Amino acid sequence: MRCKPGRLSALALMAVLSGACAAENDGRQVLRIGDHAFQVEIAATPQQRERGLMGRTQLAEKGGMLFVFDAAGRHCFWMRNTPLPLSIAFIDEAGRIANIADMQPHTDTLHCPATAIRYALEVAQGGFAQRRIVAGVRVDGLPR
Repeated sequence: MRCKPGRLSALALMAVLSGACAAENDGRQVLRIGDHAFQVEIAATPQQRERGLMGRTQLAEKGGMLFVFDAAGRHCFWMRNTPLPLSIAFIDEAGRIANIADMQPHTDTLHCPATAIRYALEVAQGGFAQRRIVAGVRVDGLPR
């Protein structure tokens, strides 16, 4: 089939846009904290947030899961059915880390933010300390 230049441009644009939409909807996103980048899975629906990292036995060194809430609040976390030791950064609506906690596998201990948060980022335990990431630091690349 032979395409006219206008049609070819439209087809190319559609291909680019469909690729962008696929990337946007693949559930992964890059977050930057200072000089560090994390490739994170997004948990934005109630079902995704409830499931979290339950049952996972591995997490990439620069991987993690970002929990996105519809509204800021005191969202608490536990580790039921989660075999990985994790660290969690509670992030406020402005994108600043409010506090960080370490969480032990297979426990029902609640880990709560110090203030209202809109996001929570889970990484392998010690991942924040190892990179000298502390409360007050800004997280870039958060979805709105």
